[in-house]
Amino acid sequence: MASGQSRPALTIHWVSPLPPAETDIAHYTARILPALAALAEVVLWTNALEWDLSLERYCTVKHFDPDTILPREFTAARRGTGPEVIFVHIGNSWVYHAGFLRLAQRIPSIVVLHDLAIQELMIEAVEYNEWDAPSYLAGMKKWYGPEGMEVGKACLVKEEKGAEICGRMPGFELVMDKALAVLVHTGPAQKTVQARLPDLPCHLLPLPFEIGASPARSQVSSGPLRLLQFGWIGPNRRLEQVLEALAKMPAGFDFRLDVMGKIWNPELIQAKLAQLGLVDRVYLHGFVAEPVLEEALRQADLVLNLRHPSMGEASGSQLRIWNAGAPAAVTRKAWYAELPDNVAYFIDLEDEVAQLHSLFETLAADRSSGLEVGAAGRAYFEAHHDPASYAEEIIKIASQSTEIYSKKLARRLSLTQRSAL
Repeated sequence: MASGQSRPALTIHWVSPLPPAETDIAHYTARILPALAALAEVVLWTNALEWDLSLERYCTVKHFDPDTILPREFTAARRGTGPEVIFVHIGNSWVYHAGFLRLAQRIPSIVVLHDLAIQELMIEAVEYNEWDAPSYLAGMKKWYGPEGMEVGKACLVKEEKGAEICGRMPGFELVMDKALAVLVHTGPAQKTVQARLPDLPCHLLPLPFEIGASPARSQVSSGPLRLLQFGWIGPNRRLEQVLEALAKMPAGFDFRLDVMGKIWNPELIQAKLAQLGLVDRVYLHGFVAEPVLEEALRQADLVLNLRHPSMGEASGSQLRIWNAGAPAAVTRKAWYAELPDNVAYFIDLEDEVAQLHSLFETLAADRSSGLEVGAAGRAYFEAHHDPASYAEEIIKIASQSTEIYSKKLARRLSLTQRSAL
């Protein structure tokens, strides 16, 4: 806070992955921290052994054990003199969120759902001894009935895949027994949560991203068409399908695809590249530093951000693309289907290959044809995803939670106990 200002009363305990963790949720926390710390006392909590020390310019950072910490320990660490609220961030990576999953099931908090479909998180948490199978199966039975338990058992022995059942059994309900409220970042996610958990307050805020300077594009007008895909690339990111579509392009089509980020199964993709004859056209970089990614975005003629099935949330990758003023291809599903028609190239799943081919040919014929889409995306991004506005809304949500939400949770838990008798 600026010198001379009085300290705000509200304390926000923010349980989240922190940089240098290789997840966009860590970067999301870093992006909003300056604005949030200007409005409230913030304590960042992490179970990682290291974090970016620059975060401590804005607030206190504390290491904790999610299995042993008690509410009074949060209270002892608070810096404000008034109410305190815990926010727990849940994504779909067991590496970063398994401990937070267990914490949210023990201690009342506002749960920030970055993914509704968290089956992979839960299944892998059990596999790597970060959660217990009986708790997972009991939750599957509670929320999805006897079929849910059987599907859960099949997932644990790898007869079913979490990514394939997430459409009908996303799994977010299993985290919500002690939730004071939920925060999501898309309209479809809010509707889903409200339909499944009508007694749980569910807030909707557009996912924030630091708005950078006006983008300086650095595309070239000749040479191979520059294609880019980045981020955490799981099976739903359609990389296999993109490679198959590229392999079917005419023999003279000149392109380069850079893939930057962790791939769920690198060996599978390497084998696919060899099978399709794309080894010299597609470059797998792994996780890269932000300056490298930013330069790739400036050079890209098209960024591929296809997703099916959707994990139910907004895309931090898409915000980064818009920030760079780059044109993107997205699947017309879930959050993307709610966007204005001019902010991206929309691909229909049912006609994916033909539409991708047409888009590749259009951009190859005229590299400047994507500039208008990139500019429209940037304008939409500036109007809807400002971190300062997001921080203000977080304060409003936190201010409500201390009394109203606690009473609602107590009522919910009482009803649950009665029904169990």
